[in-house]
Amino acid sequence: MKKINILVPDLPESVSDATVVKWHKKIGERVNCNDNIVDIETDKVMLEVSSPCDGILKNILEEEGKIVKSQQIIGKIDQFNIIHNIKEDNLLNTKKNYENKEEKEKIESSFQNSEQHLTPSARRLIKINNINKSSLNKIIEIDDQINFKKIIKTEEEKINKNLLSNHDLDSHEDKEKENKRFENRVKMTRLRQRIAERLLDSKNNTAMLTTFNEVNMQPIILLRKKYGEDFEKKHGIRIGFMSFFVKAVVQGLKNFPEINAYIDKTDIVFYKNFDISIAVSTPKGLITPVLKNVDQMSLSEIEKKIKEFSIKGFQNKINIKELIGGNFTITNGGIFGSLISTPIINPPQTAILGMNMIQERPVVVNGKIKILPMMYIALSYDHRLIDGKESIGFLVNVKNILEDFTRILIDV
Repeated sequence: MKKINILVPDLPESVSDATVVKWHKKIGERVNCNDNIVDIETDKVMLEVSSPCDGILKNILEEEGKIVKSQQIIGKIDQFNIIHNIKEDNLLNTKKNYENKEEKEKIESSFQNSEQHLTPSARRLIKINNINKSSLNKIIEIDDQINFKKIIKTEEEKINKNLLSNHDLDSHEDKEKENKRFENRVKMTRLRQRIAERLLDSKNNTAMLTTFNEVNMQPIILLRKKYGEDFEKKHGIRIGFMSFFVKAVVQGLKNFPEINAYIDKTDIVFYKNFDISIAVSTPKGLITPVLKNVDQMSLSEIEKKIKEFSIKGFQNKINIKELIGGNFTITNGGIFGSLISTPIINPPQTAILGMNMIQERPVVVNGKIKILPMMYIALSYDHRLIDGKESIGFLVNVKNILEDFTRILIDV
Protein backbone atom coordinates (compact mmCIF):
# COMPACT_ATOMS: atom_id res chain seq x y z
CA MET A 1 0.00 0.00 0.00
CA LYS A 2 1.44 3.34 -1.08
CA LYS A 3 0.26 6.78 0.04
CA ILE A 4 0.80 9.78 -2.24
CA ASN A 5 0.77 13.29 -0.76
CA ILE A 6 -1.44 16.06 -2.12
CA LEU A 7 0.69 19.20 -2.04
CA VAL A 8 -0.03 22.92 -2.26
CA PRO A 9 1.56 24.19 -5.51
CA ASP A 10 4.58 26.48 -5.40
CA LEU A 11 3.49 30.01 -4.56
CA PRO A 12 5.44 33.06 -5.78
CA GLU A 13 7.45 35.17 -3.35
CA SER A 14 4.77 37.86 -3.29
CA VAL A 15 2.15 35.35 -2.09
CA SER A 16 2.80 34.05 1.43
CA ASP A 17 -0.14 31.67 1.83
CA ALA A 18 -3.42 30.47 0.35
CA THR A 19 -6.87 29.29 1.46
CA VAL A 20 -8.45 25.90 0.84
CA VAL A 21 -11.72 26.82 -0.89
CA LYS A 22 -13.37 23.56 -1.92
CA TRP A 23 -12.65 19.84 -1.92
CA HIS A 24 -14.25 18.22 -4.97
CA LYS A 25 -13.79 14.70 -3.56
CA LYS A 26 -14.73 13.13 -0.24
CA ILE A 27 -12.68 10.71 1.85
CA GLY A 28 -13.08 7.21 0.42
CA GLU A 29 -13.97 8.39 -3.08
CA ARG A 30 -12.02 7.25 -6.10
CA VAL A 31 -9.83 9.82 -7.87
CA ASN A 32 -8.22 9.65 -11.28
CA CYS A 33 -4.90 11.16 -12.24
CA ASN A 34 -5.21 14.86 -13.19
CA ASP A 35 -8.72 15.16 -11.73
CA ASN A 36 -9.32 18.56 -10.13
CA ILE A 37 -9.39 17.42 -6.52
CA VAL A 38 -9.28 20.70 -4.58
CA ASP A 39 -9.42 24.47 -5.26
CA ILE A 40 -6.98 26.77 -3.47
CA GLU A 41 -7.34 30.56 -3.53
CA THR A 42 -4.52 33.04 -3.09
CA ASP A 43 -5.04 36.76 -2.73
CA LYS A 44 -4.58 37.01 -6.50
CA VAL A 45 -5.86 33.90 -8.29
CA MET A 46 -7.70 30.60 -7.89
CA LEU A 47 -5.52 27.50 -8.26
CA GLU A 48 -6.79 24.04 -9.19
CA VAL A 49 -4.86 21.20 -7.56
CA SER A 50 -4.98 18.00 -9.60
CA SER A 51 -4.66 14.43 -8.36
CA PRO A 52 -1.08 13.16 -8.86
CA CYS A 53 -2.26 9.54 -9.41
CA ASP A 54 -5.16 7.11 -9.58
CA GLY A 55 -6.43 5.88 -6.26
CA ILE A 56 -8.69 6.62 -3.30
CA LEU A 57 -8.72 9.87 -1.30
CA LYS A 58 -7.65 8.56 2.10
CA ASN A 59 -7.08 11.71 4.16
CA ILE A 60 -8.00 15.41 4.09
CA LEU A 61 -5.52 17.13 6.39
CA GLU A 62 -6.66 20.70 5.75
CA GLU A 63 -10.40 21.37 5.63
CA GLU A 64 -12.11 24.09 3.60
CA GLY A 65 -11.29 27.56 4.92
CA LYS A 66 -7.87 26.60 6.32
CA ILE A 67 -4.77 28.69 5.54
CA VAL A 68 -1.97 26.72 3.89
CA LYS A 69 1.60 27.35 2.75
CA SER A 70 3.54 26.49 -0.39
CA GLN A 71 4.30 22.74 -0.70
CA GLN A 72 2.29 21.92 2.44
CA ILE A 73 0.69 18.46 2.57
CA ILE A 74 -3.09 18.92 2.58
CA GLY A 75 -4.24 15.37 1.91
CA LYS A 76 -3.23 11.83 0.98
CA ILE A 77 -4.23 9.45 -1.78
CA ASP A 78 -4.05 5.69 -1.24
CA GLN A 79 -2.76 3.87 -4.31
CA PHE A 80 -3.61 0.47 -2.84
CA ASN A 81 -5.78 -1.86 -4.98
CA ILE A 82 -9.28 -0.34 -5.14
CA ILE A 83 -11.17 -3.66 -4.90
CA HIS A 84 -9.13 -4.65 -1.87
CA ASN A 85 -9.87 -1.34 -0.24
CA ILE A 86 -13.60 -1.73 -0.80
CA LYS A 87 -13.56 -5.22 0.71
CA GLU A 88 -11.50 -4.00 3.63
CA ASP A 89 -13.92 -1.13 4.26
CA ASN A 90 -16.90 -3.49 4.13
CA LEU A 91 -15.28 -5.86 6.65
CA LEU A 92 -14.43 -2.90 8.89
CA ASN A 93 -18.01 -1.60 8.78
CA THR A 94 -19.37 -5.09 9.57
CA LYS A 95 -17.01 -5.37 12.51
CA LYS A 96 -18.00 -1.93 13.80
CA ASN A 97 -21.71 -2.76 13.51
CA TYR A 98 -21.18 -6.00 15.44
CA GLU A 99 -19.19 -4.22 18.15
CA ASN A 100 -21.84 -1.47 18.44
CA LYS A 101 -24.59 -4.07 18.76
CA GLU A 102 -22.64 -5.97 21.42
CA GLU A 103 -21.96 -2.75 23.35
CA LYS A 104 -25.64 -1.80 23.21
CA GLU A 105 -26.67 -5.20 24.59
CA LYS A 106 -24.20 -4.76 27.46
CA ILE A 107 -25.63 -1.33 28.32
CA GLU A 108 -29.22 -2.58 28.25
CA SER A 109 -28.30 -5.58 30.42
CA SER A 110 -26.51 -3.30 32.89
CA PHE A 111 -29.52 -0.98 33.02
CA GLN A 112 -31.92 -3.84 33.69
CA ASN A 113 -29.70 -5.26 36.44
CA SER A 114 -29.31 -1.82 38.05
CA GLU A 115 -33.05 -1.27 38.06
CA GLN A 116 -33.73 -4.71 39.54
CA HIS A 117 -31.36 -4.11 42.48
CA LEU A 118 -32.84 -0.75 43.48
CA THR A 119 -34.90 -0.73 46.67
CA PRO A 120 -38.67 -0.13 46.40
CA SER A 121 -38.24 3.33 47.99
CA ALA A 122 -35.57 4.21 45.43
CA ARG A 123 -37.75 3.11 42.52
CA ARG A 124 -40.67 5.11 43.99
CA LEU A 125 -38.53 8.29 44.25
CA ILE A 126 -37.27 7.78 40.71
CA LYS A 127 -40.85 7.47 39.46
CA ILE A 128 -42.04 10.54 41.44
CA ASN A 129 -39.14 12.73 40.25
CA ASN A 130 -39.23 11.37 36.71
CA ILE A 131 -35.47 10.69 36.65
CA ASN A 132 -34.13 9.97 33.18
CA LYS A 133 -33.01 6.39 32.60
CA SER A 134 -29.58 7.61 31.52
CA SER A 135 -29.00 8.75 35.11
CA LEU A 136 -29.60 5.28 36.57
CA ASN A 137 -26.03 4.20 35.98
CA LYS A 138 -25.05 6.75 38.66
CA ILE A 139 -27.57 5.43 41.19
CA ILE A 140 -26.78 2.34 43.20
CA GLU A 141 -28.65 0.58 45.92
CA ILE A 142 -28.48 2.84 49.00
CA ASP A 143 -30.05 2.00 52.32
CA ASP A 144 -29.67 5.55 53.58
CA GLN A 145 -32.88 7.27 52.38
CA ILE A 146 -31.47 10.78 53.06
CA ASN A 147 -28.37 10.24 50.92
CA PHE A 148 -30.51 8.79 48.16
CA LYS A 149 -32.75 11.89 48.26
CA LYS A 150 -29.63 14.04 47.84
CA ILE A 151 -28.75 12.09 44.71
CA ILE A 152 -32.28 12.58 43.42
CA LYS A 153 -32.06 16.34 44.11
CA THR A 154 -28.71 16.58 42.35
CA GLU A 155 -30.11 14.83 39.29
CA GLU A 156 -33.13 17.18 39.31
CA GLU A 157 -30.84 20.22 39.40
CA LYS A 158 -28.87 18.90 36.43
CA ILE A 159 -32.06 18.31 34.47
CA ASN A 160 -33.36 21.81 35.28
CA LYS A 161 -30.01 23.30 34.29
CA ASN A 162 -30.09 21.42 30.98
CA LEU A 163 -33.66 22.59 30.37
CA LEU A 164 -32.62 26.23 30.93
CA SER A 165 -29.59 25.77 28.71
CA ASN A 166 -31.73 24.22 25.98
CA HIS A 167 -34.20 27.07 26.33
CA ASP A 168 -31.39 29.64 25.86
CA LEU A 169 -30.12 27.64 22.89
CA ASP A 170 -33.59 27.53 21.38
CA SER A 171 -33.95 31.30 21.88
CA HIS A 172 -30.59 31.86 20.17
CA GLU A 173 -31.62 29.59 17.29
CA ASP A 174 -34.95 31.40 16.98
CA LYS A 175 -33.07 34.71 16.82
CA GLU A 176 -30.75 33.35 14.13
CA LYS A 177 -33.73 32.07 12.12
CA GLU A 178 -35.34 35.51 12.41
CA ASN A 179 -32.14 37.19 11.19
CA LYS A 180 -31.90 34.81 8.23
CA ARG A 181 -35.22 36.14 7.01
CA PHE A 182 -33.55 39.52 6.41
CA GLU A 183 -29.86 38.61 6.00
CA ASN A 184 -27.68 36.31 3.94
CA ARG A 185 -24.25 35.89 5.52
CA VAL A 186 -21.44 34.54 3.31
CA LYS A 187 -17.69 34.45 3.88
CA MET A 188 -15.59 36.83 1.80
CA THR A 189 -13.39 35.17 -0.81
CA ARG A 190 -9.66 35.39 -0.30
CA LEU A 191 -9.42 37.65 -3.35
CA ARG A 192 -12.10 40.00 -2.03
CA GLN A 193 -10.36 40.13 1.38
CA ARG A 194 -7.09 41.00 -0.32
CA ILE A 195 -8.75 43.67 -2.46
CA ALA A 196 -10.23 45.22 0.69
CA GLU A 197 -6.85 45.16 2.45
CA ARG A 198 -5.02 46.74 -0.49
CA LEU A 199 -7.62 49.46 -0.98
CA LEU A 200 -7.54 50.35 2.70
CA ASP A 201 -3.74 50.26 2.68
CA SER A 202 -3.68 52.54 -0.36
CA LYS A 203 -6.07 55.00 1.30
CA ASN A 204 -4.16 55.08 4.59
CA ASN A 205 -0.60 55.11 3.26
CA THR A 206 -0.69 57.44 0.27
CA ALA A 207 -1.37 61.15 -0.05
CA MET A 208 -3.87 60.50 -2.82
CA LEU A 209 -5.34 63.26 -4.95
CA THR A 210 -7.32 63.07 -8.20
CA THR A 211 -7.29 65.43 -11.16
CA PHE A 212 -9.88 65.31 -13.95
CA ASN A 213 -10.13 66.22 -17.61
CA GLU A 214 -12.32 65.36 -20.57
CA VAL A 215 -11.47 63.94 -23.97
CA ASN A 216 -13.20 64.41 -27.30
CA MET A 217 -13.37 60.79 -28.49
CA GLN A 218 -14.58 61.63 -32.00
CA PRO A 219 -11.09 61.34 -33.65
CA ILE A 220 -10.60 57.84 -32.19
CA ILE A 221 -14.15 56.82 -33.12
CA LEU A 222 -13.63 57.98 -36.72
CA LEU A 223 -10.26 56.20 -36.84
CA ARG A 224 -11.84 52.94 -35.67
CA LYS A 225 -14.70 53.36 -38.13
CA LYS A 226 -12.32 54.01 -41.02
CA TYR A 227 -9.83 51.20 -40.37
CA GLY A 228 -11.75 48.83 -38.09
CA GLU A 229 -12.75 46.34 -40.78
CA ASP A 230 -9.29 46.17 -42.35
CA PHE A 231 -7.72 45.87 -38.90
CA GLU A 232 -9.94 42.90 -38.00
CA LYS A 233 -9.29 41.13 -41.30
CA LYS A 234 -5.52 41.47 -40.93
CA HIS A 235 -5.12 40.77 -37.21
CA GLY A 236 -8.18 38.67 -36.42
CA ILE A 237 -9.38 40.92 -33.63
CA ARG A 238 -11.48 44.07 -33.32
CA ILE A 239 -9.76 47.30 -32.41
CA GLY A 240 -11.07 48.78 -29.18
CA PHE A 241 -10.44 51.93 -27.17
CA MET A 242 -8.11 50.46 -24.56
CA SER A 243 -5.15 49.99 -26.92
CA PHE A 244 -5.24 53.71 -27.79
CA PHE A 245 -5.25 54.62 -24.10
CA VAL A 246 -2.35 52.25 -23.39
CA LYS A 247 -0.23 53.84 -26.12
CA ALA A 248 -1.16 57.34 -24.94
CA VAL A 249 -0.23 56.44 -21.35
CA VAL A 250 3.16 55.06 -22.39
CA GLN A 251 3.91 58.30 -24.21
CA GLY A 252 2.83 60.26 -21.15
CA LEU A 253 5.07 58.17 -18.87
CA LYS A 254 8.02 58.86 -21.15
CA ASN A 255 7.35 62.59 -20.90
CA PHE A 256 6.70 62.52 -17.13
CA PRO A 257 9.08 59.93 -15.61
CA GLU A 258 8.06 60.85 -12.03
CA ILE A 259 4.79 59.01 -12.67
CA ASN A 260 6.67 55.90 -13.85
CA ALA A 261 8.31 55.51 -10.44
CA TYR A 262 7.65 54.47 -6.85
CA ILE A 263 8.79 55.37 -3.33
CA ASP A 264 11.09 53.01 -1.42
CA LYS A 265 11.49 54.48 2.08
CA THR A 266 13.54 57.63 1.40
CA ASP A 267 14.42 56.75 -2.20
CA ILE A 268 12.59 57.33 -5.49
CA VAL A 269 12.95 54.37 -7.84
CA PHE A 270 12.44 55.16 -11.52
CA TYR A 271 11.36 52.35 -13.84
CA LYS A 272 13.22 51.92 -17.12
CA ASN A 273 10.52 49.63 -18.55
CA PHE A 274 6.84 50.22 -19.27
CA ASP A 275 4.61 47.53 -17.74
CA ILE A 276 0.95 48.56 -17.61
CA SER A 277 -1.61 46.86 -15.32
CA ILE A 278 -5.07 46.53 -16.86
CA ALA A 279 -8.02 46.21 -14.47
CA VAL A 280 -10.13 43.16 -15.41
CA SER A 281 -13.44 42.27 -13.79
CA THR A 282 -13.89 38.59 -12.79
CA PRO A 283 -16.70 36.73 -10.99
CA LYS A 284 -14.61 36.88 -7.80
CA GLY A 285 -13.51 40.51 -8.01
CA LEU A 286 -11.20 42.94 -9.79
CA ILE A 287 -7.71 41.80 -10.79
CA THR A 288 -4.92 43.65 -12.60
CA PRO A 289 -2.90 41.47 -15.03
CA VAL A 290 0.12 43.17 -16.54
CA LEU A 291 1.02 44.01 -20.13
CA LYS A 292 4.80 43.56 -20.12
CA ASN A 293 7.03 45.94 -22.12
CA VAL A 294 3.97 47.47 -23.69
CA ASP A 295 6.03 50.17 -25.40
CA GLN A 296 7.28 47.43 -27.75
CA MET A 297 3.79 46.07 -28.51
CA SER A 298 1.59 46.98 -31.45
CA LEU A 299 -2.09 47.94 -31.12
CA SER A 300 -3.13 44.46 -32.33
CA GLU A 301 -0.85 42.72 -29.80
CA ILE A 302 -2.28 44.86 -27.01
CA GLU A 303 -5.87 44.06 -28.05
CA LYS A 304 -5.15 40.31 -28.24
CA LYS A 305 -3.51 40.26 -24.83
CA ILE A 306 -6.34 42.21 -23.21
CA LYS A 307 -8.89 39.80 -24.73
CA GLU A 308 -6.85 36.87 -23.43
CA PHE A 309 -6.82 38.40 -19.93
CA SER A 310 -10.59 38.92 -20.06
CA ILE A 311 -11.32 35.31 -21.05
CA LYS A 312 -8.89 33.82 -18.53
CA GLY A 313 -10.17 36.15 -15.82
CA PHE A 314 -13.75 35.03 -16.37
CA GLN A 315 -12.61 31.38 -16.18
CA ASN A 316 -10.45 32.07 -13.07
CA LYS A 317 -7.39 30.87 -14.99
CA ILE A 318 -5.15 33.96 -14.78
CA ASN A 319 -1.58 32.88 -14.04
CA ILE A 320 0.07 34.36 -10.92
CA LYS A 321 3.05 35.50 -12.99
CA GLU A 322 0.69 37.59 -15.13
CA LEU A 323 -0.34 39.58 -12.05
CA ILE A 324 3.13 40.40 -10.75
CA GLY A 325 4.68 43.79 -11.46
CA GLY A 326 3.11 46.73 -13.21
CA ASN A 327 4.28 50.36 -13.09
CA PHE A 328 0.96 52.06 -13.77
CA THR A 329 -2.71 50.96 -13.89
CA ILE A 330 -5.56 51.73 -16.30
CA THR A 331 -9.13 50.96 -15.22
CA ASN A 332 -12.28 51.39 -17.28
CA GLY A 333 -15.43 51.97 -15.26
CA GLY A 334 -17.14 53.18 -18.41
CA ILE A 335 -17.99 49.64 -19.49
CA PHE A 336 -20.31 49.48 -16.45
CA GLY A 337 -21.83 52.91 -17.11
CA SER A 338 -19.65 55.12 -14.91
CA LEU A 339 -19.79 58.77 -16.00
CA ILE A 340 -17.12 60.04 -13.62
CA SER A 341 -15.17 58.28 -10.88
CA THR A 342 -12.17 58.52 -8.58
CA PRO A 343 -9.93 55.43 -9.00
CA ILE A 344 -7.78 54.26 -6.09
CA ILE A 345 -4.02 53.79 -6.52
CA ASN A 346 -2.75 50.21 -6.82
CA PRO A 347 0.29 50.07 -4.43
CA PRO A 348 3.25 50.24 -4.78
CA GLN A 349 2.39 52.18 -7.91
CA THR A 350 1.96 55.93 -7.55
CA ALA A 351 -0.76 56.66 -10.12
CA ILE A 352 -3.78 55.19 -11.89
CA LEU A 353 -5.82 56.38 -14.88
CA GLY A 354 -9.59 55.99 -14.81
CA MET A 355 -11.62 55.83 -18.04
CA ASN A 356 -15.39 56.41 -18.07
CA MET A 357 -18.31 56.07 -20.44
CA ILE A 358 -18.52 58.02 -23.68
CA GLN A 359 -21.47 60.39 -23.66
CA GLU A 360 -22.60 62.91 -26.24
CA ARG A 361 -22.58 66.37 -24.67
CA PRO A 362 -22.76 69.98 -25.90
CA VAL A 363 -19.24 71.38 -26.07
CA VAL A 364 -18.07 74.85 -27.10
CA VAL A 365 -15.53 74.60 -29.95
CA ASN A 366 -14.15 77.82 -31.46
CA GLY A 367 -17.06 79.80 -30.04
CA LYS A 368 -19.70 77.39 -31.37
CA ILE A 369 -21.72 74.74 -29.58
CA LYS A 370 -21.24 71.21 -30.91
CA ILE A 371 -22.54 67.82 -29.81
CA LEU A 372 -19.49 65.60 -29.37
CA PRO A 373 -18.80 62.14 -27.84
CA MET A 374 -16.96 63.11 -24.65
CA MET A 375 -15.27 61.04 -21.96
CA TYR A 376 -14.21 62.17 -18.51
CA ILE A 377 -10.80 60.81 -17.53
CA ALA A 378 -9.29 60.87 -14.04
CA LEU A 379 -5.76 60.52 -12.73
CA SER A 380 -5.34 59.57 -9.07
CA TYR A 381 -1.77 60.06 -7.87
CA ASP A 382 0.39 59.98 -4.76
CA HIS A 383 1.14 63.60 -3.91
CA ARG A 384 4.21 62.54 -1.89
CA LEU A 385 6.00 61.88 -5.16
CA ILE A 386 3.96 63.59 -7.88
CA ASP A 387 3.16 67.29 -7.79
CA GLY A 388 0.09 68.91 -9.32
CA LYS A 389 2.10 70.28 -12.22
CA GLU A 390 3.27 66.81 -13.31
CA SER A 391 -0.09 65.12 -12.76
CA ILE A 392 -2.04 67.73 -14.71
CA GLY A 393 0.63 67.84 -17.42
CA PHE A 394 0.49 64.05 -17.78
CA LEU A 395 -3.31 64.01 -18.07
CA VAL A 396 -3.30 66.82 -20.64
CA ASN A 397 -0.63 64.92 -22.59
CA VAL A 398 -2.84 61.80 -22.66
CA LYS A 399 -5.84 63.92 -23.69
CA ASN A 400 -3.94 65.59 -26.56
CA ILE A 401 -2.68 62.26 -27.95
CA LEU A 402 -6.17 60.73 -27.89
CA GLU A 403 -7.63 63.75 -29.68
CA ASP A 404 -4.82 63.69 -32.27
CA PHE A 405 -3.20 60.27 -32.39
CA THR A 406 -0.62 61.36 -34.99
CA ARG A 407 1.22 63.10 -32.11
CA ILE A 408 2.73 59.70 -31.26
CA LEU A 409 4.40 59.59 -34.68
CA ILE A 410 6.20 62.89 -34.14
CA ASP A 411 6.68 62.37 -30.35
CA VAL A 412 4.90 65.51 -29.06
